[in-house]
This record gives sequence, C-alpha cells and structure tokens, in this order.
Amino acid sequence: MTGAASLPALPGARTIAAGSYTITIAPGALGALGTIARAQAPAHRYVIVTDDAVAALYGREARQALGGAELFTIPPGEAFKTREQWAAVTDQMLERHYGRDTVVVALGGGVVGDLAGFVAATYMRGVPFIQVPTTLLAMIDASIGGKTAVDTPVGKNLVGVFHQPAAVVVDPEMLVSLPPAQLRAGLAEAIKHGIIADAAYLEAILRDLPVVRAGGEAAVEALIPIIARSIEIKTAVVARDEREAGVRKVLNFGHTLGHAVELLGEYRMLHGEAVAIGMVLEAQLGERIGVTAAGTAAAVREAVRAAGMPTALPAGQSAEALLLATRADKKARQGQVEYALPARIGAMAGEERGWGIPVSDADVRAVLASAAVQG
Repeated sequence: MTGAASLPALPGARTIAAGSYTITIAPGALGALGTIARAQAPAHRYVIVTDDAVAALYGREARQALGGAELFTIPPGEAFKTREQWAAVTDQMLERHYGRDTVVVALGGGVVGDLAGFVAATYMRGVPFIQVPTTLLAMIDASIGGKTAVDTPVGKNLVGVFHQPAAVVVDPEMLVSLPPAQLRAGLAEAIKHGIIADAAYLEAILRDLPVVRAGGEAAVEALIPIIARSIEIKTAVVARDEREAGVRKVLNFGHTLGHAVELLGEYRMLHGEAVAIGMVLEAQLGERIGVTAAGTAAAVREAVRAAGMPTALPAGQSAEALLLATRADKKARQGQVEYALPARIGAMAGEERGWGIPVSDADVRAVLASAAVQG
C-alpha cells in the first residue's frame, strides 16, 4: 500500500487508517476508484465482482474508473453467498487467465464483499482485493476487518478466511439509491457500535434518525459522520484483535441469535433486521443472567424500534429450532454457545472471560419464550 498521501484530493474526503490499509470516505469517491486503486493496490488487471442490481446502477462507472475492468455478476441476496457462486466466479477468472498480479474489486453490499473477498483470499493462494461497499451496512461493518466467507445449509459464514482488503472506498452518495429497508438494516450495525462502545454516539444516531429515515441528500449528509464514527469504532476493535481471539468478539453482539433467525428464515430477512432482533433478545439475556445493567434491554429495544426495525421474533420460529441453530454458530465452544453481552449502553461485559460469555440453554429458552409472547 502506498498510503494516504498518494490518494487523490476529493472534496470532503476523510481517511481512516486501518492497519495495513486505508479507508477513504468521500462523496464521489467511486469516480476516483481507479486513482485510489492504483495508489493502494496496483495491479496488472482489475476484476470487479458485483451483483446484478448493483451492476445496473454502478457497474459502468466502476469499469470506466478502472480502465475498462471486466465485471462478473452474481444474483443479489444472501441466498447466493454460496460455495457454488464462489466456484463460478473463480472458474471465470481462471478461464480468462487472471494471474497473481490481479486485484479483485468487491462492488456491492455485504454479500458481494464476503464472496468476492473469499474469492480473492483463495484465488491462486490469495490476491489483493478492494472493498467498494454500496450499502450502509457494508460501509460501516461488512467491508471492514477482513472477514470473508460463504454460507452453507448448516449456517451462515461457516466457510471462510480472514483476508484484509488492500483498500476500502466509501462513497456515501451511493446511499441515495438505497431502498429504505436497506438503509434501516444498516442502522442496526451503527446502533450496535453505540451500544458496545460509545453511549454518546448512540444518542447522536437517535437524534439524527428522523433525517436519515426521510432519505435523500439530507440523509446522506447526516450519515457521513455516522459512517465515519462506526468505522472508527470497528477498526479500533479489529486493531486489537484481528482474528477474533478476544475483544473482537464484542462485535458479535446481536449476531448469535440474529444469525439463527436468519437461518430459520432462509435468509429472506435482511441481515440488519435479524441483528436488530438479536440485540433485543441478547440484551434481555444479559439482564437475566446478571451481567447487564437493568434497563439496558429496554434502551436497546427502543433504539431498534426508533430505527424502524423489528424487535420480536418472526412468526413460526420456535425456541428449540433457534437453540439448535446457535449450536452450529462459529461462537459455540465445547458444545456451549458463547454470547457477546453488554454491561450497559456503551460498554461490554465479559472481559475477564475473554469477552465470550457461556449461557445455559435454560436461560436462552426463557428469554425466547418471553419474546414469543411479546411477538
């Protein structure tokens, strides 16, 4: 990586150092993608991986910025983040004789970023890749930290590898085209960052929610500081624990039960919506076992509700099925599931236990039974 000094001068640009790479946040950054790529990830050839919906919106501009780079597409949606799609993209690259001097560019949301990153991590034992997130959730979470993976019928993200990007290029203007449901789903991760690390940040998000939920250019302006602060929080955590052996586990708040909800719903629910439900349930779980301050769960539920996201389990999801799904999660240890649980808004519990807190099935069942009544 050449570094931030080699980046183009973009009006309103902000750069955040993330260890081996730099994150560029700037309106209009997509048009400067080629310059940023050549500065931070020089290559003989660039190949863009995206989905059909994003390709229709931004594929042409991305290709032009990268000097006519080839574009491979997958169908949109979590259901297509599979080993089959990984194989299809990899085979296309092999057929077109892409070498080890190739850089993969992930243009899309979290699904594309995870899949394209996994392609890059495994292609010819690993080539660099650039994240160009197009959704709020990907901008503030999925594109940061080097997790790449595909889903399996057993569970989400169970086949993957850590592979840090060579650069992340965030263009907030892309959010103008984002459907309201996708925007709300991204807010789930921003709210999570406030809960786990910064109570004042959570308050700022809640103050700006009316503008953000209204959409349009005003929403994009309001989201720029949200994007930057969430990235700062996540990069700070990842810098301390790149491979999730300790403190990085706090980023899993809401994800243990959230992933189970996604799996049982066959990924028809947006990831952020499932995480929102997971945060509400897991905060209740923390209060039940005595590691979370009273009133925290109510505050989490109100933040989720204010963002327009669900707070209760979908109809038809039983406690036993959810419990079974959590056992296939990466966070299970010695047959028992570990949870990342808040101590209060702005701080996480469990430091003395390595940030993962084992919870009994009986306690989880009790919380899920209560949730089913509320739903």
